[in-house]
Amino acid sequence: MPKTIRNKWEKHFTFDKFVEAHERARKGKCYKKEVLEFEVNLETNISNMMKKIETGNYEFGKYREFIIYEPKKRIIKSLPYQDRVVHQWYVEEFIKPYMMPRFIEHTYACLPERGGHKAVHDLQKMMRIMKRNCGGSYYVLKCDIAGYFYNINKKILYEIMKKKINDQKLLEFTKKIIYDEEGERGIPIGNYTSQLFANIYLNELDQYAKNVLKIKFYLRYMDDFIILCKNKEEAKKYFYILKEFVEKKLDLKFNQKSKYYPSHLGIDFCGYITYEINRRLRKRGKRNMLKKIKQWNKEYRNDTLDLKIVQESWNSWLGHISHASCYNLMKRYREKFEFKDLID
Repeated sequence: MPKTIRNKWEKHFTFDKFVEAHERARKGKCYKKEVLEFEVNLETNISNMMKKIETGNYEFGKYREFIIYEPKKRIIKSLPYQDRVVHQWYVEEFIKPYMMPRFIEHTYACLPERGGHKAVHDLQKMMRIMKRNCGGSYYVLKCDIAGYFYNINKKILYEIMKKKINDQKLLEFTKKIIYDEEGERGIPIGNYTSQLFANIYLNELDQYAKNVLKIKFYLRYMDDFIILCKNKEEAKKYFYILKEFVEKKLDLKFNQKSKYYPSHLGIDFCGYITYEINRRLRKRGKRNMLKKIKQWNKEYRNDTLDLKIVQESWNSWLGHISHASCYNLMKRYREKFEFKDLID
């Protein structure tokens, strides 16, 4: 694959490509008002959108903001539907086919056929190799980035993209997306483009760790990364080398929870506490399900329970804990349902 994206704009800037982007963006939202309004004059809306993009006059709309509290408090931003179609087109036509193949094997967030479960599976495989090679004793370096999405330096992000794009129209549109919001720092949590930009940004760290430092057992899930080390001295060395790289090259800081410690304590990563021979569900996952069951029982007593939503949420949780040693936990929690006979 070429080192830079060259002469791809015209190939992907077609009416059919934008229709395909609309079809992807509407999935699960086809009855929402803004989607229906866009579809009423679909051809005209797409043609006008393309004309504005081609002439450099396209402007993204105003964000809607809302707050989520799980797994922690975050401000989520959502663009108008038309802009989400544009993001779909940009990511699927340029980022995924030309940028994602450059990612290392062991990065997992927002990538097809990877995800958290594969990350934990690969981590456990690496842990077993380390235990065998190091006589059962080794160290874990676990780090993450403080306020990652909010602190990404837009100038650095643009320079990274500039090194990878040798197509003037595509580069100009990339800059428009990056600088859509005012300020030199932060990309919006919730944008489809932000997920991939965030991965591209820390791909610089991945490449440094794997290809310069030659670290064998390195994994990353978004801004959370793990390194398995032979001993404490090696873990300490990599901690300070990578801390310096993150601060000087990426203008970011390690979260204060970043640390190195003996492997027998297990590794808290992607929702599980992982050991060489088993996995356990992290405490937060247990607490969250207990809260839900308590709320569902209250709604059941008040005759306001939506059983379909409960069943979907419960099945999703069962799927999650099936990747850990949680059979007895599942039985205990199921007994807490006041309407357990109605749950499959």
